[in-house]
Amino acid sequence: MTDAAKRASAHYITAVVPYFGFARQDRKDKPRVAIGAKMIANLLTAAGIHRIMTMDLHAAQIQGFFDIPVDHLDGSIIFVPYIKSLKLPNLTIASPDMGGSYRARTFAKFFNAEVIICDKRRKRANEIESMSIIGDVTGQDVVLIDDICDTAGTLSKAAALIMENGAKSVRAVCTHAVLSGKAYETIENSVLSEMIVTDTIQLDPEKAKQSTKIKVLSTADLFAKAITSVNQHSSISDLFEVE
Repeated sequence: MTDAAKRASAHYITAVVPYFGFARQDRKDKPRVAIGAKMIANLLTAAGIHRIMTMDLHAAQIQGFFDIPVDHLDGSIIFVPYIKSLKLPNLTIASPDMGGSYRARTFAKFFNAEVIICDKRRKRANEIESMSIIGDVTGQDVVLIDDICDTAGTLSKAAALIMENGAKSVRAVCTHAVLSGKAYETIENSVLSEMIVTDTIQLDPEKAKQSTKIKVLSTADLFAKAITSVNQHSSISDLFEVE
């Protein structure tokens, strides 16, 4: 598409990439592995794209992989109003792992809520060995915050542990619903009251329709406003303010 636009004399090309694939390959954590996020950034730039628009990168530092402007939209703008509408009396924000603690703390500021962290130990990718909680969830309505839900294993185990420790209810908020393998089944069989996701990735229509727990929030309005602002050469700062 980029090549076609260039050959049609496009002056400026913005790539809207709601979910940036390979985002979890953002560093070389062991020998002989690729940094996929950097490779994709290079390919997009080499193709002739002038600007990238995306949402909730797995690591904000990925913006530095690009030598072109990156508009990194915040999914909180979509999630916060919905969570507020639930009117949860004893809201506590939780991170399913240590790596997501900053994301959880940032989200908690919108509610002046406490933050708890689930500390997990992995045997291998997508397989958890053990998990423990840092913080008190007794009697709390807990909302787990994550950027990517792949197999839903981490979120379901974190939710179970939170309920075992005395929480009143537990929900999960996740921007990018990859939902691979038996993720839909895992979510349905979990103690989660609700799994709140966006449409940055198209869900399986049949499975999503059958699900009693998955709630999909649209990103269309946010991206439309961002695209309009960029094309009109105006600021997108207002898009980072939660009502």
